[in-house]
Amino acid sequence: MAKKQTIKTRYVCQDCGYDTSKWLGRCPGCGAWGTLTEERVSEAKDENRRGLSLGVGAGGSKPVPIAQVETEDLPRYSGGSGELDRVLGGGIIPGSVVLIAGDPGVGKSSLTIRVCAEVARQGKKVLYVTGEESARQVKMRADRLEAIADNLYVVSETNLTTITAHIENIQPELLVIDSIQTVFMPEIASAPGSVSQVRECAVELLRIAKTAGMALFVVGHVTKEGSLAGPRVLEHIVDTVLFFEGEKNAGYRILRAVKNRFGNTNEIGLFEMRESGLVDVPDASELFLSERADDAGSVIIPTVEGTRPLLVEIQSLVAKTPYVPPRRTTDAIDLKRLQLLIAVLEKRVNLPLGLCDVFVKAAGGIRIDEPAADLGLCVAMASSYSGRKPRPRMIVIGEVGLAGEVRAVSQIDNRLREAFRLGFTTAVIPRKNADSLTEKKPYGMRIQAVSSLREALTAAMPKE
Repeated sequence: MAKKQTIKTRYVCQDCGYDTSKWLGRCPGCGAWGTLTEERVSEAKDENRRGLSLGVGAGGSKPVPIAQVETEDLPRYSGGSGELDRVLGGGIIPGSVVLIAGDPGVGKSSLTIRVCAEVARQGKKVLYVTGEESARQVKMRADRLEAIADNLYVVSETNLTTITAHIENIQPELLVIDSIQTVFMPEIASAPGSVSQVRECAVELLRIAKTAGMALFVVGHVTKEGSLAGPRVLEHIVDTVLFFEGEKNAGYRILRAVKNRFGNTNEIGLFEMRESGLVDVPDASELFLSERADDAGSVIIPTVEGTRPLLVEIQSLVAKTPYVPPRRTTDAIDLKRLQLLIAVLEKRVNLPLGLCDVFVKAAGGIRIDEPAADLGLCVAMASSYSGRKPRPRMIVIGEVGLAGEVRAVSQIDNRLREAFRLGFTTAVIPRKNADSLTEKKPYGMRIQAVSSLREALTAAMPKE
């Protein structure tokens, strides 16, 4: 006689996945308030959850000495987008699982349907599973984006059991799930999008992809705070996590890799949103500098995203204010980093910014996280405060310490090479980087070596 399944109730945090047998106002796992919701889970399913969470290779595996493990170059194929291939590390790998997340309307579906069509044109079977739209709506978008191919199959389905049957029938080489929050397993009593459903569906899809050697793209939603909706374990399950950045009303989008088991992290791809969908922008530096302002408070910084050098215009506006405390606003760097640099300017250079509002932004909206942009930010704020223009056709790079010293940065050759390609003739760089250059005038550029913040301001803004 078969054992009767017992249905029990658990309270699961919708942010971190912490579960408990009783309701709590605050989650002990992540500290969030009001995130524990009631879910019905069968006893048999709950007992097997640990084994299911192990994913591929839970059974039938055999430990072997690491020296005997066979390695080979992973075969890759293009997704039809040079920018996407760059972010993925060279192309799509069979058996890899890629999570694409972003705000609603940022272009996730437009990118995935375009990739599906390009892969299908290479003679590979592609299955596009949508849980938010009908097949007719997907066809209308594909017509607008010119993403029609014979080997591209579309189905509107949310039941994972039915989706699995379609996968076995078609046997695609690329599978797209749009989105993971709409897919559900009938065996789990909780609603689609809950922690239990998202976790179990993701693990099952991972098992299918790894077993069949099929590339899997999973589209995920983000919350109002900008984090991935659903359990954090979802980011650990997949091989690659890609985040779309950019405002819906902006003309371009940035695709950033925050995790990649097969390539570089922090690599970015740039796309422009047009009527025909997302279009690659291979020359990002030229795009960011196309409308640069040659005025006080504007400085060009050569930053590096992954392996890609980018020239970005940093704009600063410093104005005296009667308000206390003064405002510090930025969308380009971390606010704490900006406050630190303001304190260094006031203490080491005697620049009275304590009674001024300071606004900093990066032209184009790109976010800069590396400390190598410190010196450029300081020059931009000092230039705006004094009203003196920086040297024309000049770049500024360097990390600034608390004592006002300018520290060396990495990949100086790549930064100078990109600046010279775009016509810049002067570079203010740390002295240690200048000493390591093989040529005194590399790439035909004039090098201004500085060791302190005061020296950098004098070199970047000469007195008229």
